[in-house]
Amino acid sequence: MHSTATSTHCPYCALQCGMGLTNGPRGVEVVERPGFPVNKGALCGKGRTAPAVLSSRVRLTEPLVRSHATGELAPATWEEALDRIADELSRARAEHGADACGVFGGGGLTNEKAYALGKFARVALGTSQIDYNGRFCMSSAAAAGQRAFGLDRGLPFPLEDIPRTGCVILVGSNLAETMPPALRYLTELRANGGTLIVVDPRRTRTAEQADLHLAPRPGTDLALALGLLHLVVAEGRTDEAYIEERTSGWEEARAAAMAHWPEHVERITGVAVPQLRDAVRMFCDADAAMVLTARGPEQQSKGTDTVGAWINLCLATGRAGQPLSGYGCLTGQGNGQGGREHGQKADQLPGYRKLTDSAARAHVAEVWGVHPDSLPGPGRSAYELLDALGGDIKTLLLMGSNPVVSAPRAAHVEERLRSLDFLAVADVVMSETAQLADVVLPVTQWAEETGTVTNLEGRVLLRRQAVSAPAGVRSDLEVLHGIAERLGHGKGFPTEPEEVFEELRRASAGGAADYSGISYERLRENDGEGVFWPCPAGPEAEGMPRLFLDRFATEDGRARFVPVVHRAAAEETDEEYPVLLTTGRVLAQYQSGAQTRRVDELNSAAPGPFVELHPRLAARLGVGEDDPVAVVSRRGRAVAPARVTTAIRADTVFMPFHWPGEGRANTLTHPALDPVSRMPEFKVCAVRLERLERLEPVELP
Repeated sequence: MHSTATSTHCPYCALQCGMGLTNGPRGVEVVERPGFPVNKGALCGKGRTAPAVLSSRVRLTEPLVRSHATGELAPATWEEALDRIADELSRARAEHGADACGVFGGGGLTNEKAYALGKFARVALGTSQIDYNGRFCMSSAAAAGQRAFGLDRGLPFPLEDIPRTGCVILVGSNLAETMPPALRYLTELRANGGTLIVVDPRRTRTAEQADLHLAPRPGTDLALALGLLHLVVAEGRTDEAYIEERTSGWEEARAAAMAHWPEHVERITGVAVPQLRDAVRMFCDADAAMVLTARGPEQQSKGTDTVGAWINLCLATGRAGQPLSGYGCLTGQGNGQGGREHGQKADQLPGYRKLTDSAARAHVAEVWGVHPDSLPGPGRSAYELLDALGGDIKTLLLMGSNPVVSAPRAAHVEERLRSLDFLAVADVVMSETAQLADVVLPVTQWAEETGTVTNLEGRVLLRRQAVSAPAGVRSDLEVLHGIAERLGHGKGFPTEPEEVFEELRRASAGGAADYSGISYERLRENDGEGVFWPCPAGPEAEGMPRLFLDRFATEDGRARFVPVVHRAAAEETDEEYPVLLTTGRVLAQYQSGAQTRRVDELNSAAPGPFVELHPRLAARLGVGEDDPVAVVSRRGRAVAPARVTTAIRADTVFMPFHWPGEGRANTLTHPALDPVSRMPEFKVCAVRLERLERLEPVELP
């Protein structure tokens, strides 16, 4: 790495790839940081072009306040903007109670910001109505991990273990496009003689690398996992000694799985029985094996049970808590792991403590200097909170999220946002959600601030400030301090990240996600490799890269089998809506696209939405490549050009969800919620397709 470069991390996905930043005559530039173990210098196009969003040409640089007289957003001073927010929040509390104030956070916020936001909601506002967009990302895997292992950490082992295992089943993940630097782990796995099984209804770039590709009908991953477990039992491939020594609940889970015989599973999923048998053989013949899930099986109204079925497969074969084996979740957002650990989730306090636990409330209340009884109870989950806007929630403070594009049933969510008495948004760019706000606050971003993030391995990392923010921009911590001060709580909300982290350490101490043994000093001194949590304070505090090798985090140390059975998606196809829609990401864009759509190079590679459909389906509709297609669900209509390919099932279409407007995929998606995780069913809904006449361009005189 260049000797004058500042060591930091990419602002996008949960790999948190290491990079260096230089600031010279040509502006801010990215240089490789080969010493960081996760990516070893490799970066995708999003990471390489990340400095483009630092430009004042594309980002917010001054507060904006909507005029009562004209209804338009206009530049304002910071004092005017913060006064307006504090006045509106105070009015809502006085007239309707504390829960009339909602708070919505993001999985891209640093640990310090997520912690401060949760504290702000519960102490400065006294509201229970806080959640964040991470609920849309990995919450089903988190719930299943808690249920089975007593602890949720995306990967209970470092990424470096993946190439050394014998077989990986990758379920619902397209790493080649969502986390390109991580694809090398799968490439190395196969080079080392291991095998890769990919489960995806599309033949993605990742599936093309697989030894075996299983393409189930969307919404049937649960049946697929149960069918594999049935075969494991029927073929005598269970690890009885492991089950006896390290688990509980096997008999009930076994009985549930045995109701899913292979031919029945083939009818549900469309995956042929010989392929099911091949998958079991490859997984069980390996000396060590892993199952890794991502949004495919998780973003379903039965996502927790689906992930639980894959965990049951690992437990029955003696894989979890063993060297180079086990279950892991490929967390998506940049700080999706840390963001859910420290208090911006509706039911959690810092350290991954439960809000309903009296001891947890007492511990955190003492750190915060408040009485435990003053802390509100659990609030609504993300979609439920958004759905309640304009009802009993009158005002909303939103940081680091763009639900107008990213939420399910997005047109309805947009309507609810418009119905609020008051909306304040703090963001880097003028997102589609910020355009609806009464106050828009320009805040610092990754390269302009210092703070910690926790990647998908549970590795706590220090992002370092490399450049100064534009003059009119403040940090989210300064925003929260400014509002809290106006509400009479300024002393509890410091603006320096390290000071906030020191308080976070105390608040997390003794919790499941214990950061008390991690400090900025330690993160600066360990060559930027980070520290794995849990890491309790003390002379022996080293962090734990690998969990569960001796015992699981349950009271008796045993993993829990959970009996699950397949059930249909919330919305199946019928005569009116005969096709399934699934959604996802593309290589050159990220999440709602609020930042990546402002980068010319990325827009050139992925300029807009599309509808991916099989040639047989295209022929029935009379649709050719690039022809405009309307996709219609019971919630709305989206229009985008066709992309005809044999890489998708003939009963399914795919749309990426990065764009607003008429091509907004989440106009169509279903808000049915998983009963445990409260995850919406992004990955499957029923639609119909309509062929549109191609509009010829008109030549202007």
